[in-house]
Amino acid sequence: MQRRQFLTLSGLGLAGLMLPHSRLIAAEDLLVPADLTRKKALADTALTAARNAGASYCDVRIGRYLNQAVITREDRVQNVTNSESAGIGVRVIVNGAWGFAATHQSTVQGVTDAVGNAVAIARANARIQTRPVQLAPVTGVGEVRWTTPIRKNAMAVPLKDKVDLLLSVNAAALNAGADFINSTLFLVNEQKYFASSDGSYIDQDVHRIWLPFTATAIDKSSGKFRTRAGLSSPMGLGWEFLDADPAGKIALPGGVIAYGDSYDAVEDAIAAAKHAREKLTAPAVKPGKYDLVLDPSNLFLTIHENVGHPLELDRVLGYEANYAGTSFATLDKRDAGYRWGSDIVNFFADKTRPGSLGAVGYDDEGVKTRRWDLVKDGTLVNYMATRDEVHLLGENASHGCSYADSWSSVQFQRMANVSLAPGKTPLTPAQMVKDVENGIYIHGRGSYSIDQQRYNAQFGGQLHYQIKNGQITGMVEDAAYQIRTPEFWNACAAICDERDFRLGGSFFDGKGQPSQVSAVSHGSATTRFNGINIINTARSLG
Repeated sequence: MQRRQFLTLSGLGLAGLMLPHSRLIAAEDLLVPADLTRKKALADTALTAARNAGASYCDVRIGRYLNQAVITREDRVQNVTNSESAGIGVRVIVNGAWGFAATHQSTVQGVTDAVGNAVAIARANARIQTRPVQLAPVTGVGEVRWTTPIRKNAMAVPLKDKVDLLLSVNAAALNAGADFINSTLFLVNEQKYFASSDGSYIDQDVHRIWLPFTATAIDKSSGKFRTRAGLSSPMGLGWEFLDADPAGKIALPGGVIAYGDSYDAVEDAIAAAKHAREKLTAPAVKPGKYDLVLDPSNLFLTIHENVGHPLELDRVLGYEANYAGTSFATLDKRDAGYRWGSDIVNFFADKTRPGSLGAVGYDDEGVKTRRWDLVKDGTLVNYMATRDEVHLLGENASHGCSYADSWSSVQFQRMANVSLAPGKTPLTPAQMVKDVENGIYIHGRGSYSIDQQRYNAQFGGQLHYQIKNGQITGMVEDAAYQIRTPEFWNACAAICDERDFRLGGSFFDGKGQPSQVSAVSHGSATTRFNGINIINTARSLG
């Protein structure tokens, strides 16, 4: 099962990296800069052509998307892919309707033709549109530049160093008791130039990095096997993330090491091999009600699935339905002061936090990014919306949630970084565990399932520890927690403070038809939920 997951992950990763009209290129070509003056000239050509064609609004996105993936297994390299995708997307409003077209021809003729196609599509849409597009106002910012605050561009690191790192991760796991291990390095660099008829010319250079692995241990006498995946998160950082700074490590109860803004992949691989072998003899969990202690490496996915997705306004309104459903969190619930969680539960959206996957200076509609509340003191207060949706919330400023995964994709509403605010009372994970009489402590992302309205769900993990009378008594296996979203968050009894706040994240979050992927982070500190139903997944499967 875990190998199938790896193959799926690798396939999704490479599919996500190989964007439309992409080409395989030499690694050194990933560092060749694009011509900013030429971008502005092409953008002005498009804006002028759109205005002359009768468009009331136009935006232009000139994108260059660079990707590198290195995939290894045990002592060999399985694949190395360097790709580049470049082109121009044009979006217009004509007669109150949207039109979009794109071209990989970065020439005056190419961009002029794209404008003509976008205008023609908008005019056709206008004939069946029931109400005109209503855009929240945006003040043009002129010429600005924003760059992910990295210290070392990972694209500039020699390929040999990357391969050496991955193979050292693999060797460390094998020497520590793993029978198999696969490891992958994903690098992304989005070079995005945005211009609009509002008067903005925004150049952004966005970087992301991820090093996932899975170690497998086998009991050769029985054929039984167990796995443990890496506990790091994908980040909006450069190569410095993999420099293994000891100051970035946190020792947790049970001997687990957590990582913040730096990651020691070799150390984690050694621990993963030992954990995978320990899981071979760990007893299965006894089903029942437990107090649940969730590490941020596990809780981020729960936040993503049953807080982030249901608070995307297009899902709430039913505009997004076919890909993973709509949302139970309808507008009438916000208006009625819906109780999402206990008084200590505060969720916020934030596209500005350094190091997060979703951090940018401006979204793909030229809106300056910011932070805002979604759930305040347990009460639902807001959603995530774009320029053409936010008026439905009674607001006149976009939240800055527009994103497209390619120049050839139309931008639409995507999830911001959604995080659970840390507790205000000083509390460490060790102190939290001491307060638990009968509980389960979970680390890492596991399998999950959630319904089409994001209401009923089930989540597993990588590591599960039994807690008895304030002490961790050992590892258990085959555990998963079942929840209903509001009941779960209303059972939230304690949250560790800011010192324990860490980011998890999704590197390939899918949405839309045709589907697009985005990267998004979710932060939290270790959190306790009282009286949660734990099932034995092996018993459930028969």
